[in-house]
Amino acid sequence: MLLQAAHLVSLQLSLSCSWAFSCHSTESSPDFSLPGDYLLAGLFPLHDDCLEARQRPVVTLCDRSHSFNSHSYHLFQAMRFATEEINNSTALLPNVTLGYQLYDVCSESANVYATLSILSMPGTHGIEIQGDPFHYSPTAVAMIGPDNTDHATTAAGLLSPFLVPLISYKASSVTLGVKRQYPSFLRTIPSDKYQVETMVLLLQRFGWVWISLVGSDGAYGQLAVQALETQATQQGICIAFKGIVPSSAQPGDESMRNMTRDLAQAKTTVVVVFASRQLARVFFESVVLANLTGKVWIASEDWAISTHLSSVPGIWGIGTVLGVAIQQKIVPGLKEFEEAYVRADKGVWGSCPSGSGCSSNQLCRECQAFTAQEMPRLGAFSMSSSYNVYQAVYAVAHGLHQLLGCASGACSRGQVYPWQLLEQIRKVNFLLHEDTVTFDDNGDPLSGYDIIAWDWSGPEWTFQVIGSSTWSPVWLDINKTKIQWHGKDNQVPTSVCSSDCLEGHARVIVGGHHCCFKCVPCEAGTFLNKSDPHRCHPCGKEEWAPKRSQTCFPRTVVFLTWHEPVSWVLLAANTLLLVVVVGTAGLFAWHLDTPVVRSAGGKLCFLMLSSLAGGSCGLYGFFGEPTLPMCLLRQALSSLGLAIFLSCLTIRSFQLVFIFKFSAKQPTFYRAWVQHRGAGLFVVISSTAQLLICLTWLVVWTPLPTREYQHGPQLVVLDCAGAKSLGFTLTFLYNSLLSVSTFACSYLGKDLPENYNEAKCVTFSLLLNFVSWIAFFTTASVYQGKYLPAVNMLAALSCLSSGFSGYFLPKCYVILCRPELNSTEYFQASIQDYTRRCGST
Repeated sequence: MLLQAAHLVSLQLSLSCSWAFSCHSTESSPDFSLPGDYLLAGLFPLHDDCLEARQRPVVTLCDRSHSFNSHSYHLFQAMRFATEEINNSTALLPNVTLGYQLYDVCSESANVYATLSILSMPGTHGIEIQGDPFHYSPTAVAMIGPDNTDHATTAAGLLSPFLVPLISYKASSVTLGVKRQYPSFLRTIPSDKYQVETMVLLLQRFGWVWISLVGSDGAYGQLAVQALETQATQQGICIAFKGIVPSSAQPGDESMRNMTRDLAQAKTTVVVVFASRQLARVFFESVVLANLTGKVWIASEDWAISTHLSSVPGIWGIGTVLGVAIQQKIVPGLKEFEEAYVRADKGVWGSCPSGSGCSSNQLCRECQAFTAQEMPRLGAFSMSSSYNVYQAVYAVAHGLHQLLGCASGACSRGQVYPWQLLEQIRKVNFLLHEDTVTFDDNGDPLSGYDIIAWDWSGPEWTFQVIGSSTWSPVWLDINKTKIQWHGKDNQVPTSVCSSDCLEGHARVIVGGHHCCFKCVPCEAGTFLNKSDPHRCHPCGKEEWAPKRSQTCFPRTVVFLTWHEPVSWVLLAANTLLLVVVVGTAGLFAWHLDTPVVRSAGGKLCFLMLSSLAGGSCGLYGFFGEPTLPMCLLRQALSSLGLAIFLSCLTIRSFQLVFIFKFSAKQPTFYRAWVQHRGAGLFVVISSTAQLLICLTWLVVWTPLPTREYQHGPQLVVLDCAGAKSLGFTLTFLYNSLLSVSTFACSYLGKDLPENYNEAKCVTFSLLLNFVSWIAFFTTASVYQGKYLPAVNMLAALSCLSSGFSGYFLPKCYVILCRPELNSTEYFQASIQDYTRRCGST
C-alpha cells in the first residue's frame, strides 16, 4: 500500500475553474452537501456519460439536458434519506451528526475528480502524503458508491493506500473482492461470483447445454462472460456464440447487425446477456430490429427488472426472459421522502463559495424542476438498488457508533482515521428492518438473489419472482409452474446442439463442441459407460453385453455337470459297461478252464477286460468342473485302455491265424514264438508305446483346465485345453493303427473254425469304433459348447462298448445260454470239420 501511495507524492489537486472545468461556471446545489461532525461521500451517476471526443483532459460537465438518469436519482435520494434518518435517531450515533458530499459521476473523469476531492484534506485543495499515511485525515471518512465496476475499480485504487472505506452499492466484479489489491473495498451487492454460479445452475436445472453469451464492454460484462464460459464449460455446457457489445454501439449499426446475424446462425435457444442496462438496451433494440424471436434470454441483475429494458418497443415479442435480480427490498419511507422533496422549497443553486471545495458536478437542475405530477417513478428495481445504498450508509453509521463508543448512550467525538473506521465496518453485524447486515472476509454481503421471469400477460409489463438463490454453497430453488414460456402448450424450450442418444448409443463428437454429436450404437460385447458417453467400452473377459447395452453382465459359466439329463444317460451307460465288464471278468474266472474261455485267450482275457474297465473309469473325468487330475486322466486313460485292448485283440487274432494256417509250415518260428512268449511281448511293447505317447502328450501338451470364451458371447465354457493337440492326435492315430491291424488279422481268420472265427464281430465293433470317432470330429468342427465333452465321452464309450460287445458278448452268450457248445467234444468236432475242409481243398 505504501508503494502505491508513493505514486501520489506531490500530487496537488486544484479545484479551480480553469483546471477542472475548462472555464465552466462552477455552480452547485444545496441538495448535494450537508454539514456534519463526520462527512460521508456519495457517488451517483445522475446523468449519462457524454461520448463526444474531447480535445484536452477536462472533467466532464454532467448536468446536461436529455441525459438525466432517473434510476440513480432514487439512489441519490436514498443516501440523503438514510443520513437524515440516522441523524434523527436517538439510538444510533446519539449527539453525533452525519454530513455528506454527493457527486454526480457521469464519466470516468468525473469519478476520478470526485474521488480526489474526497481525499483532499479539509480546508485544502490538495492531497498531502505524510510519512505515516494511517494518520491521514481526508475530507470524508467513507465513500458510498460508485455505481459500476470500472468506476469502482478506479476509486478503490485511489482510496486503498489511505484505507478509506469504500462501500459500493452496485459494483459486483469478483476482482474487487481481492483484499491484497483493494483492502478498503466493501459492497452491499453480491459478488458476480455467485451470480455466475447461479446462472450456471439455472442452465443445468432446465437442461440447456447449447447457449450463446453476450456481454457488455467493460469489466462488468467482460469478466462475467469469461467466468461464465469457464464454469459453464466445466459443467458440460457448450458456448456456441460469444459476443461483446461495444461501448460505442448504436441500435442497428454494423457491429450490432453482425452480432445479431451471428447469434441467429448459432441456432441456440438460450442466450445469456450479462450486460449493463445501457448497452443491454442497445443490444435488445438491435434484436428487435433483426426480428430475433423465440428464444430464452437470461438476464444479469443490472437489467433483469429494469424498466429501462422493458420499455424497448417490441421487446415483448423476443421470447421468454428469465433473470437473476437482487433480492426485492423496500426502504420504508423513501417514497414519502421523495414526494416531500418535490414539494419542498429547494432554494436556488449558485456559485460555489470560495474555498468550499464544491464542483459543478454537484448540480442537478432537473431534480429541482420535478413536480408532484412529474417525478421519477420509484419501481422495484430502483427500490432494491436504493436499499443497497441505504444498507451502506447504515453500515458506516454502525461502524462509527462502535468506534466512538456510543454504546454507553453518548458518543465521544474525536479524530477518526479511515483505517479505524474500516476495521469497525468489517465487524458490523446488525438488523436493518429484519435483514442482517454483515460482511464476509472479502467484504461481500451475506445475501442472495431472486430468480425472476418477465410477465406480459397483463396490460403492462411486470415480473414474477419464481425462485431464489442462496449460498454458500450456491443453492437454487425454482417454482417452474410460475413461468409462462413463449412456446406452444407452455412447454419448456430445449437448447441442445444434438438430441440425446438412445440407450446404448455413444456420442461421437462432430465439430469442435462436445454438445454436437452423432449417435452410434454400441456393438455386442461393448457397453456405454454413463460417465464417459463418447465411446463404447469393451466388457471384461468374464462379461458380455448385447448390442446397445449400458452395462455388462457376468458370463454364464457352463460345463458338463453331474445332474443334467444327458449326464445321467451317459453315466448310466458307462456304469452299466463297467458293471458288465466286471461281471464278465467274474464269469470268465468261474469258467476259466472251459473251452470258450480258453479259446478267447484264457488269462489274457482278464488283461483285456481290465483295460476296458480302466478306460471306462477314465470316462468319469468328463463330468463336473474340470480339474487338473480329471484333465490328465480322462482322455489318456481311455486311450491307453483302448490301446491295450486292441493290442490283445490283435495278437489274439494273429495267434489263431498262425496256429491254424502257418504253424505246420513254419514250425521253427512257431516254437520260437511260443518259447519266447511272443504274444505277451507284443502286448507289452504295443501298450508301452501307447503309454509313452500318452506321457509325452501329458507333459508337452498338458491338458490343463481352461476357460473358453469363443463358444458364445454369454458363456464361459470350462473344459480341458489340448483336447485337439498333437499329443491327442498321436494317441488317436496309434489306436487307429491298432484297429486296422486287428481288422487285418481278423479278416485273415475268416475261414477258421466257427468257435475261433471272430471276423464278423470284430469287424462290426471296429466299424462302430470308426463311425463314433468320425461323428465326434464332425461335431467338434461345427459345435463348441458345454456338451462337446459329452460327445467326446460318447465316442470313447462307443469304442469301449463296441470292443467289449464284439469280442466278449458272444462268448458270454455261449457260456450262459448254450452250455452244450462250451464242451471239449464240440470244439474238437469243429476243429476236425475245419481239417476235413482244408484237406478237401
